Amino acid sequence: MILLNDVCKNYQIGSETIHALDHASLEISKGEFVSIIGPSGSGKSTLMNIIGCLDTADSGDYLLDDIPIEDYSETELARIRNRKIGFVFQSFNLIPKLTAEENVELPLIYQGVKKNQREERVKAALELVNLTKRANHYPTELSGGQQQRVAIARAIVTEPSLILADEPTGNLDSSTSQEIMDIFLDLNEKGNTIVLITHDNEVAEQAKRILHIRDGRVSEVKG
Repeated sequence: MILLNDVCKNYQIGSETIHALDHASLEISKGEFVSIIGPSGSGKSTLMNIIGCLDTADSGDYLLDDIPIEDYSETELARIRNRKIGFVFQSFNLIPKLTAEENVELPLIYQGVKKNQREERVKAALELVNLTKRANHYPTELSGGQQQRVAIARAIVTEPSLILADEPTGNLDSSTSQEIMDIFLDLNEKGNTIVLITHDNEVAEQAKRILHIRDGRVSEVKG
């Protein structure tokens, strides 16, 4: 499903060149649950952005479902991000003025899904993360763990084949983190491919495969 080969990404900061990804290669098959672990500044988020088609590599190859990313137009890439990939971020990225239900519904509105279908899919997504009773609450009325569950519901409501989670437990205590990981494990059992970026070994260990990234290079730890 995901194939990166010899991918490089550099950033220029003043006179210094930062090698965020240094000939990174990895392969992830459909239905896998893979964690990518590494310290701060190791290139984790850059790797996530490239896998999620939010950024492009300076060199190397990225094939998504056997198609080179450079073969997609900008319109097609936007459609992939909206339909094929579900994103979950450390900071939740919920819209404060919208209820939990409305936050989850938003990507379906962008897709042009009819109202009655939107209602069914939003209800199902909130049930999956056990937040039905909080559907009409605003983000400020929810705990950190509840906000992250809303973010997961929003990510899965479009029925994506790939879920990318960037430090999804980073702002949560250990018991709440485990609740979130249990949801990801359940989603993976249902067939979702999950790629989870983390710096937490306990979180990473729950995936079926672990990749390590340091100084922009990727290596296999468990798999």
